Amino acid sequence: MPLDAVCLQAIVQELRPQLLGLRIDKVQQPARDQVILLLRGNRRLLLNAGANAPRIQLTELVRDNPAEPPMFCMLLRKHLVGARVADITQPSLERLVRLELDITDDFGQPGKRTLVLEAMGRRSNLILLDGEGRIIDCMRRVDAEMSAARQVLPGFYYEPPASAGRLPVTEETEEGFREKLFAANPERQLDAFLLDSYFGISPLTAREIAFRTTGETDHHLFELDREGNDRFWREISSFIETVRENRFTPICLRKEGRPAEFSCVPITQYGTAMEIERCDSFSRLLDAFYEAREQQERARQRGADLIRTATTARDRLRRKLALQEKDYAATQNRDELRVCGDLITSNLYRMERGQSKLVCENFYEDGCPETTVQLDPLLTPQQNAAKYYKRYTKAKTAEKYLREQMEIARRDLEYLESVLEEIDHAETEQDFIDIRNELKDAGFLRKQTKGKKELKRTTKPREFRTTSGFRVLVGRNNQQNDKLTLKDADHRDLWLHTQKIHGSHVILCTGGQTPDDDTIVEAAKLAAYYSRARESGNVPVDYTLVKNVKKPAGARPGMVIYPTHQTVNVIPNEALVKQLRVK
Repeated sequence: MPLDAVCLQAIVQELRPQLLGLRIDKVQQPARDQVILLLRGNRRLLLNAGANAPRIQLTELVRDNPAEPPMFCMLLRKHLVGARVADITQPSLERLVRLELDITDDFGQPGKRTLVLEAMGRRSNLILLDGEGRIIDCMRRVDAEMSAARQVLPGFYYEPPASAGRLPVTEETEEGFREKLFAANPERQLDAFLLDSYFGISPLTAREIAFRTTGETDHHLFELDREGNDRFWREISSFIETVRENRFTPICLRKEGRPAEFSCVPITQYGTAMEIERCDSFSRLLDAFYEAREQQERARQRGADLIRTATTARDRLRRKLALQEKDYAATQNRDELRVCGDLITSNLYRMERGQSKLVCENFYEDGCPETTVQLDPLLTPQQNAAKYYKRYTKAKTAEKYLREQMEIARRDLEYLESVLEEIDHAETEQDFIDIRNELKDAGFLRKQTKGKKELKRTTKPREFRTTSGFRVLVGRNNQQNDKLTLKDADHRDLWLHTQKIHGSHVILCTGGQTPDDDTIVEAAKLAAYYSRARESGNVPVDYTLVKNVKKPAGARPGMVIYPTHQTVNVIPNEALVKQLRVK
């Protein structure tokens, strides 16, 4: 769900005592829509102005920064590094947060800056103001062509977004509620009535109030009697008191173990269909809720061209392989061509030029049944026989060639599937750079001979530590998989990989010791999680000594063989992955 005004109020109330007086040491912009303020005391304040997840929170997630900071990031560094947080405020039930900052300018004079986060869906923005309320710059500039009502441009005085025209739910009275209820369309559902009448309330909360009133989320107004109306107002009044008194609880709703909704008040409408988890803080709640979504969004934004390239090449290979398989199937009937040539040769004495067919006995079959051989009337009998023999020889040669080409196509198809899996699991900008270079080396992307050289960083495999203390390394891409398995790993280490499923190479570093079964299971769960079977319930994972893993000559990156192995079946566990990760 998008962050509503009430949840935003809860977050601001949580952040205020933690932020006041802290100094801004660094400013980062890891993504186009995200800014992180690194505050004294090792606190990381995230301001997200993305359309899908606008919010403000303290975050414990470490995000990779681009090699070159964007211009907006450089501007924020100029104005905000060294500033102290003077206040953090939210206008009444508006999806807007003002971060008031005390600064010292280049001449040593005290001054003011304000960072405004407008968390309003696709109109979200992050705006930097000077001490007089004038816009210095913003994440998204809005000119007159984009909006005639409100421009957001450097040099303009900042104007807050216009009010929605509805009454803030916290300002409602019983008399006003009953007037609205009397004038409303009786066919409207209770939750729709709330959303039509008030702002600052989310669809989830509106459904919850309706459910607490009637026991259903789709109840209509005409179904309420006088007692029902009274009960409806009591639930609204109770919610208003909760908001006014800031009595909030961080609630995460999980479906099949995955975050589905979050709220700042208890939710009862789903019954047993969802698991209810109370979190320590709203910041940790938002980290847990958005972590997977952010990774998918990063993959979509940064890896869009890579996904397009790999998907196009994969689909082209699939079509090519289908045609090759069709042609290969045709070559399996080539013996019929040789038989036709033999039948023509053995019947030359009875044939004349210009015949369109030959009716004769087929001495290759039991009983010598009569058969018909089609002829080209423009050719002599000898030329017709030679034509059949030539087609037979061509089909025989094509069978060998097609078998080789189909093997190459299947190998490349498997490789491209593994690349798409890499992109899905990519976490940092360098991961995407490495995958891009891998596709260039494999010939699926054109290498640039001119222009700016891409900054290359040495990336390390993902590192984990099992409960028993063994180190586990997980490759990030196919080239790193090869290096990790064939060069870096000790021959006594254990190598793990999902059975016949694309995934990362996993090395359980044993140091010559014999790991127990629980350690092997934990490493296998890591292999299952970093594979295409991440969402599966029971995943077979092969494991063997590193010395048993070999790379065939000419194989694509990441492709290996292992003649001997053992198999363990595991269930991927995201919580375990986070627990074992070495940060």
